[in-house]
Amino acid sequence: MTIHLTVLILYSLALMALGLWIGRRVRGAGDFFVAGRRLGPGLVFSTMLAANIGAGSTVGATALGYTYGISAAWWVGSAAIGSIVLAFWIGPAMRRQAEANQLRTVGDYLEHRYSAAVRGLAAAILWIGSLFILAGQLWAIGSIIGAVTGAAPWMGCVIGGVVITVYFTAGGLLTSARVNVVQLTVKMIGFALALPLAIGAAGGFSGMHSVQPATDYWQFWRAGSPGLSTLAVIVPPFIVSPGLLQKIFGARDDRAVRIGVGLNALGLLLFAGVPALLGIVARSQFPSLAAADTALPMLLAHTLPPLIGALGLAAVFSAEISASDAVLFMLTTSLSQDFYKRFLRRSASDDEVLTMARWTAVVSGAAGTMLAIVLGSVVNALTIFYTLIGVSLFVPILAGLYVRRTSARGALVTMAAGAGAALVVHIVTGGAGWGILTPAVAGLAAAAATWVITLFASAQRKT
Repeated sequence: MTIHLTVLILYSLALMALGLWIGRRVRGAGDFFVAGRRLGPGLVFSTMLAANIGAGSTVGATALGYTYGISAAWWVGSAAIGSIVLAFWIGPAMRRQAEANQLRTVGDYLEHRYSAAVRGLAAAILWIGSLFILAGQLWAIGSIIGAVTGAAPWMGCVIGGVVITVYFTAGGLLTSARVNVVQLTVKMIGFALALPLAIGAAGGFSGMHSVQPATDYWQFWRAGSPGLSTLAVIVPPFIVSPGLLQKIFGARDDRAVRIGVGLNALGLLLFAGVPALLGIVARSQFPSLAAADTALPMLLAHTLPPLIGALGLAAVFSAEISASDAVLFMLTTSLSQDFYKRFLRRSASDDEVLTMARWTAVVSGAAGTMLAIVLGSVVNALTIFYTLIGVSLFVPILAGLYVRRTSARGALVTMAAGAGAALVVHIVTGGAGWGILTPAVAGLAAAAATWVITLFASAQRKT
């Protein structure tokens, strides 16, 4: 057994044990869903950044760096921009709504502001999108373990699925917020040690600059994807993602949101260039990889000193695991609160909702694992998720907060128009779009236009 595999196995066992130990403190669904609304700035920061530096920010962004070059920094950089808006604008407003009305999920908010129908449609979109992003995170875990052991990636997907399901099922947000502190620490140490050694292995920046498989490989202000068009895919979901908003619902006050989420945005901004540079280094060391998703684990396992490589792999493993539990959080809370409690059994007690939440965590973890094996790509899965969440929820959530005349009917047709337009453009163009009119841009434009039309029609009816 190699040192890399030994470290990953011991680390996985430690995470599960910590999660089960903390889970004993859960006393009801309130602890599971919103951690008792007791999260301070430090825990908000750690659980947000741990969730945001996941498969897309590590394995996926490094694969983009390997293929496209320095413009891959836009993937994480766009998340930082969205997080700034969330920290100082949307996040505090949503937290106040949640505390005042005892809301636990974004579905709760959508029904409170609009109607049960809006909640139901949002929940359905969320389930589909969340399964795709969970699959993307688990596939990244599979690629890591596969690079270390030579085993098929599906085996790694299964291992990752078991780890997150065990510790998240134990205590929900109460557990994951504290486990995320450990995961974030491992990430920061691992990448801080791995990056300079990797750059050195490539002969420094001068050696890296000799890697130029395409004319725009070192062009940062690229118009396509990854590049400026990434903003439309990534920024809106990082403002209205239910998984992130529901973590904010657990904050104790607005100050905790502003400081915690703001520091998370700063962390993302500082981290944005790391995976892009690692991808370029991997291209210099392994110029003919069959799958770009293996660039990061191959670099850590075969280029760096064994101990540093093992720590780097543990950091990447932490990134995927922490992001996976954030997605499992979305799926579990939505299914148990937005569907079971709201539509199937409205008289369900707090203990019954908690039991259902734990069962849905197990089922969702298994479903995400199976989908990961089928999809076989990190960026493909995450792009589907980000597009769905952005085009369907961005306009209704912001309009609900700030434009009183937005109606439930207007929210419904806005969500349908956004998702429908994105789907049509994706099908017609094979996901490529027409220039800057990507599926995400088309969906956002359609949603915004439909919302304006509904406001105008409502005003005309009143006149």
